[in-house]
Amino acid sequence: MLQRILIGALGLLVLLVVIILFRTFTYGSGGSADVRLAVPEIADEDWSRAADNLTEAIRFKTIIRGLGDPMEGKEGPWLEFQDWLAATYPATHQAMTREKVKGLTLLYRWEGSDPSLKPIILMAHQDVVPVNPGTEGDWDAPPFAGDIVDDMIVGRGTMDDKGSLIALMEAAERLTRRDFRPRRTIYFLFGHDEEVSGSGARTAFKLLAARGVQAEMVLDEGYLTVDPVPLTDKVTSIIGVAEKGYVTLEVIATGKGGHSSTPPRDNAVVRLSRAMAALDEHQMPAYINNDPLPEFFEGLGDDLPFIMRMAMANRWLFKGLVDSAMSDIPTANALIRTTTAPTMLNGSSKENTLPQIAEGVVNFRIHPEDSIEEVLAHARNVTSHIDNIEVRLRGGDGIGSEPSPVSSTDNHAYRVLSAIADHMSPDAQVVPGLVLGATDARYAGPVSQDSVYRYLPMRMPAADINGFHGTNERISVENLGQMIIAYQQLILMMDEAP
Repeated sequence: MLQRILIGALGLLVLLVVIILFRTFTYGSGGSADVRLAVPEIADEDWSRAADNLTEAIRFKTIIRGLGDPMEGKEGPWLEFQDWLAATYPATHQAMTREKVKGLTLLYRWEGSDPSLKPIILMAHQDVVPVNPGTEGDWDAPPFAGDIVDDMIVGRGTMDDKGSLIALMEAAERLTRRDFRPRRTIYFLFGHDEEVSGSGARTAFKLLAARGVQAEMVLDEGYLTVDPVPLTDKVTSIIGVAEKGYVTLEVIATGKGGHSSTPPRDNAVVRLSRAMAALDEHQMPAYINNDPLPEFFEGLGDDLPFIMRMAMANRWLFKGLVDSAMSDIPTANALIRTTTAPTMLNGSSKENTLPQIAEGVVNFRIHPEDSIEEVLAHARNVTSHIDNIEVRLRGGDGIGSEPSPVSSTDNHAYRVLSAIADHMSPDAQVVPGLVLGATDARYAGPVSQDSVYRYLPMRMPAADINGFHGTNERISVENLGQMIIAYQQLILMMDEAP
């Protein structure tokens, strides 16, 4: 009997190993191999004039520092930039109508000839983040000079996001000068305060929805083609199909004040510390099997290290190990769950005085499977065992937004983007991804639930990505030209009915 049990157990073990290995070696979608759409050829050209235009755009200091910017009377750089756009791209401004939303956000409409075709909305933003004081000398050129150094356009906003704004305008100018007239209506939406609240884009999307606009595609900044992705050391084009939400909570501990010479045990600072530690120790759940993570890893499957490939191909068996391994890597952890980041603390105003109130601030980036209400409930539950603790949404300058829906990877819009990315970099896999930061596209829900994408059609070395919001932000003249080509291809391909 024992022998038969052992033989049966061995047989089950062999079968399990066979299943694991079969799933491992067949794991991977092949990425760009599935792309079938033909991409129109756009002639390469001398991009020096376009580069000069981007350098001019950088010189307009459309800097956003906080909610409400630009303050009344400080709108000059935006207004000057918008006048410059009209003068620099006359054919585009003749072909399109332009209106201003919330004072400074630009909404262009390029009327299509076939009203039965749903429009597309192409996005960028005018504002930029400030440069950290004292770091100006670390740049290859002054950050607002718009200099070109070794074929690299250096300056704040080259990547985020005046580069794509100028590329869109350059693409439209070239198409209009070739007498292109769209069948499908095209909107350009250029927000003015994306870096803080995106109030301009939010208002514009509400306006479009009120007018009955439902979009075939919405495209904003987000991921790009990275050369290489550290995970696989391979070139990879990542198309953002969703983005995380954002909320900040206040954790408030109360207690008796008094002199520090006779301190009680467990005062407000101690309770606050315990609450913050509890939030850090008890993370929100991981979503290993929820979109877009499975498609992301399957697209990379052929290039993953063997152990990781085996674990991802057999998540039904190794879910706990995958969760544990990814949780130890900050970027990977951010892909699978709502992240918890304690960021600010405030207690007494004097070192020998006990505070009656101690306050902490915790920032959460919300996974698409969670919501603001679930984050708030989680934080209150985790800290419920600590006396005199209150958890509440941060008011004042707090910015909150729900995570976006996950857009489809099985529609015409995504196939067009995939084809363009594949055409630009045929050596790269094309995969969907979850954008960890915030873009103006988070407000696109009223006009589209399943066709909102976040991708900049350019190829960038992984080391240069640190330029986003960082020091020495820059873009190559070649990349600018590639974006101009790609946006023309996108407009032409989306102008055809699926």
